[in-house]
Amino acid sequence: MATIGDVARIAGVSRSTASYALSGKRAISADVRRRVEDAVRSLGYTPNAGARALATTRTMVIGLLAQFLPDEFAPAMLQYMLGVSDTAREHGYDILLATDADGTRALRRMTDSRMVDGVVLLNVAEDDERLPILRAAPQPGALVGLPADCTGVDVFDLDFEEAGRLMVDHLHRLGHRELVLVSQPEHVVERGGAYVWRLQNAALEAARARGVTLHAAFGSSHQPDVGRDLNALLDAHPGATGLLVNNEAAAAALPTVLHERGLSAPADLSVVGRYSDEFARTFSLPFSSVESAPDRLGRMAVRQLVRRIEGEVGPDEPHVVRFVSPELVDRGSTGAPPRVPGA
Repeated sequence: MATIGDVARIAGVSRSTASYALSGKRAISADVRRRVEDAVRSLGYTPNAGARALATTRTMVIGLLAQFLPDEFAPAMLQYMLGVSDTAREHGYDILLATDADGTRALRRMTDSRMVDGVVLLNVAEDDERLPILRAAPQPGALVGLPADCTGVDVFDLDFEEAGRLMVDHLHRLGHRELVLVSQPEHVVERGGAYVWRLQNAALEAARARGVTLHAAFGSSHQPDVGRDLNALLDAHPGATGLLVNNEAAAAALPTVLHERGLSAPADLSVVGRYSDEFARTFSLPFSSVESAPDRLGRMAVRQLVRRIEGEVGPDEPHVVRFVSPELVDRGSTGAPPRVPGA
């Protein structure tokens, strides 16, 4: 197995210079850095994690706590995880993933044992029981998701309130006056999923301000239940000309539901979802949507976490709360409401 000494010999530099070129701890000329990187590639060199931890007091590992909850659509969660893991790898960090149902125990195990240099939390609840543990830990933490109390952690999230307003405003400008909003299951809200009511409340407020009737309902996160939910909503509100979808499982089921009902978007019903572009491609969804930006949020969280781990951000510097502004991706599923025969 190649060593740092072998890398230094091939690159024609000292061991310390080769080490600094790889760690970035000191300024190294571009030529020397290139020679070291060429040597690393030619030798297939991988730094020894144990030796590196002893030398730097860092493990070069980031803990990622995520849960595959039965009331959330798993493919959507995977996109957040990929955004975190890909960005960590770009910065030279590995990921230690914990999906334990008992998130507090997993977090305490990670931080007390010093297995990780920092932690990213997903599935953040409004009053998340993991946060007191993370605030007390010696490692820094970053959240993808907005809790009620952001003290002691860096927080990144989509601006769900603005997303709700954007969805309503878009259809209102096209002339729609009766809409249906289908959100995640109600027990997501009950266990602290504030992003659901943040979007829903903002959409309802925007609808009232614009004289739009908005029927807000919750949908299942699984088939075939969510298909039945969509059919029931469309049956209950035959005058609705627009559908807002803040539920990934419902978005994935909607093409089949519309086909079975002999409907198309936007000729019969305008549709706006809230999910990522990658999610739309994965499920071949033809609906316009507000970009949920899981990859961007993961990148933002990891980059800030690495800055704290590596001392670019001092321990006394204030933590940040940053929102990604929603963007509407037009896939042609919205238009003017259909004309009523004889009107």
